[in-house]
Amino acid sequence: MTNTTTDVLIIGAGHNGLVCAAYLAEAGLSVRVVERRDIVGGAAVTEEFYPGFKNSTASYTVSLLNPKVIADLDLYANGLKVVERDISNFWPLGTKEGEYLKLTFDQARNREEFARLSPKDADALPAYYDAIDEAADVLRSMVLEIPPNLGGGLPDIWRALQTGMKMRALKTKGQKLVLDLFTKSAAEFLKGYFEHPSIIGAFAFDGIVGAYASPYAAGTAYVLLHHAFGEVNGKKGRWGHAIGGMGAITGAMRRVAEKRGVEVTTSAPVANVIVENGRAVGVKLENGEVIRARAVAGNVNPKLLLTKLVGAEALEPDFRKRMENYVCGSGTFRMNVALSELPQFSCLPTDGADEHHRSGIVIGPTVDYLDRAWLDAKINGWSKEPIVEMLIPSTMDDSLAPAGQHVASLFCQQFAPELPDGASWDDKRDAAAETIIDTVTKYAPNFRKSILGMQLHSPLDLERKFGLVGGDIMHGRLSLDQMFSTRPQPGYADHRMPVKGLYLCGSGAHPGGGVTGAPGHNAAKAIISDFRGHRV
Repeated sequence: MTNTTTDVLIIGAGHNGLVCAAYLAEAGLSVRVVERRDIVGGAAVTEEFYPGFKNSTASYTVSLLNPKVIADLDLYANGLKVVERDISNFWPLGTKEGEYLKLTFDQARNREEFARLSPKDADALPAYYDAIDEAADVLRSMVLEIPPNLGGGLPDIWRALQTGMKMRALKTKGQKLVLDLFTKSAAEFLKGYFEHPSIIGAFAFDGIVGAYASPYAAGTAYVLLHHAFGEVNGKKGRWGHAIGGMGAITGAMRRVAEKRGVEVTTSAPVANVIVENGRAVGVKLENGEVIRARAVAGNVNPKLLLTKLVGAEALEPDFRKRMENYVCGSGTFRMNVALSELPQFSCLPTDGADEHHRSGIVIGPTVDYLDRAWLDAKINGWSKEPIVEMLIPSTMDDSLAPAGQHVASLFCQQFAPELPDGASWDDKRDAAAETIIDTVTKYAPNFRKSILGMQLHSPLDLERKFGLVGGDIMHGRLSLDQMFSTRPQPGYADHRMPVKGLYLCGSGAHPGGGVTGAPGHNAAKAIISDFRGHRV
């Protein structure tokens, strides 16, 4: 192709774009990555949001980053260090001392902890863990595979057979388990094991992370499973923190990519993908610069890529219509808070930092609380009692805040992607933040007075700043019609979009959202295969 300046042009220097670029460059292709913002990382970034205070401003915790991606890119040798949480999660269940629940990484200790609420549920824990571990192992085996396209050719038939063989290898009980997890609600699935509303709610929380839905909504059991297949430092089911924040991950990825010859350009927003004779041949930047390429890969929400950056004339009307109806919106409001002191919870008072300060602190005391939060948001735009997960990474990483002070990440749900009656998040952002502060202060009385400064990201802010359509941290709802072979649409699950030479390498592809690196890894496999087979 004449005037070609690179083999592959990648739109978006988020973590999946950088992963894809590094693999492509290792295979001998020339790669250029263009990023709209002035820093790389997409939603996995570390920024100073108040003088002297830094934090992961969007994505905020480590678990799903794939071990193969870490090893192939040699991220630890390139500056990445991940430390593990002391315990997994801590739930304040009330305001009186002793009204709390902890989830640790020790099953025997968890049984003792859960027995305080329900001896019967404590006895059910081993069976639940066995079920989740079995299903998570199946999912782990599929994360780095390209799904078969529905109605595809021989390669897709082979991939479908391989998937079927993995399912067939499970015993009947295991097959039923996987079916339940893919179809049931989180609450319904969990009630098969537990009866206490706080224990059901504790596990159901993972079923609505990044899902604007009730825990009683069909399909949320899969979202629960999606958050169970991670690991940290080779330990399954662990959660951790990247020293320096999430930007340390993407910073290491950029170093690897550039060492392999990738050119990364920031402050370079893309105006549109150039399509000639049915083929993607490059992009035009908003400043008018044209970059031609043999192939283009989008590390952006597929709805943004295929309804905004690719012209309607390049797509079949039915495909474009389905893409316009692709469901986005995770009900997320993100706050970063500079604190003069640690929050102290009335249910578990301490003199200073304790293990629960180094965990995920979840305000969502029962499964019905989680349900009411969603119902309230559907009616009013946001919940009067929202669901809040607080992390205080400065308890594990003293590079983020001045000595004796702290930063906290508040991942908050349920907040409608679009407010009722035409209201704008620009007008309601501060009021929503006040609701969040009131909610946390109810359980940690010193929280409000300890706030020195804040950074607020409504769903609209998340879209404008990070390109998360509808504020959707998953790049599209994880539901049966938008996952595996149907993500982002039936017939296009193999990262190859309907325009020849156009690929999807972001979280809108299998296996979905989270800082995994898997979509970038899998897209690179498809692109390399097409270059080697002279199909580009």
